[in-house]
Amino acid sequence: MRFVYPKGLRKALTFSYDDGQIFDRRLAELLRSHGMKGTFHLNSGNLEPGEMGNFYVAAGELKKVYEGHEIACHGVQHRNPTTITGHQLLLELQEDRKTLEKLTGEMVQGMSYAFGSYSPDVIDVAKIVGIKYSRTVNSTHGFFPPADFMQWHPTCHHDDRLLELGDSFLNVAGFYELPLMYVWGHSFEFGNSGDWSVIEAFVEKMAGKEDIWYASNMEIYNYISATRQQEFSADGLTMYNPTVVSIWVSTKEGLTEVKPGETKYIGEN
Repeated sequence: MRFVYPKGLRKALTFSYDDGQIFDRRLAELLRSHGMKGTFHLNSGNLEPGEMGNFYVAAGELKKVYEGHEIACHGVQHRNPTTITGHQLLLELQEDRKTLEKLTGEMVQGMSYAFGSYSPDVIDVAKIVGIKYSRTVNSTHGFFPPADFMQWHPTCHHDDRLLELGDSFLNVAGFYELPLMYVWGHSFEFGNSGDWSVIEAFVEKMAGKEDIWYASNMEIYNYISATRQQEFSADGLTMYNPTVVSIWVSTKEGLTEVKPGETKYIGEN
């Protein structure tokens, strides 16, 4: 028996972009137009024009710009989490959640660490304010799901062997269970250089695949976390799903959906 993604899809692809600069408008539309989803980590303190003008997506346009995508935390002021006090960090994250939730009308429970900086104490504070996952900047160049979602290491930055890794992902080895490709970066890296060619080529390459689930960070967190809560009979042939998420498994007998609260015989391992 192997877990697979919803509807029996074998692989998942997600994107994670930080800071919310105006170039997110183009990036969000690029992903959306190819049927893909991303997670955009915003600093709520930058949503109004500053002294030098507004280089960030404005509060009033969040719903339009990020339609179909996920909005997540990055701290109110993009302060380094490991150089401020625990109380300052709590406010930095809690107020970011509160503002973004008020603006979007959605629960905001994801995060990426500002400056990629974190520690056990930072993780503890993030959990206290209701953060369920947080992305690091430590690329794995691999496709395994994270062991710890509060230290969610991405596959790669978009300027780090992106097309090469994309080819590898399309042909990922069979021993990977729930293979996941996770791309991160900042849209201003495209906007400032004027060169969108690599991300555009990658999106074109990866779009429309029948075996890939195009999902936000939170959707992937919710699904994989649910697979880790499944319960089995002693012989491993009967599965109980105690979560609120339908789980899909592949066995020798075919594809099976185990619905929330359902106990089901799933066949030979």
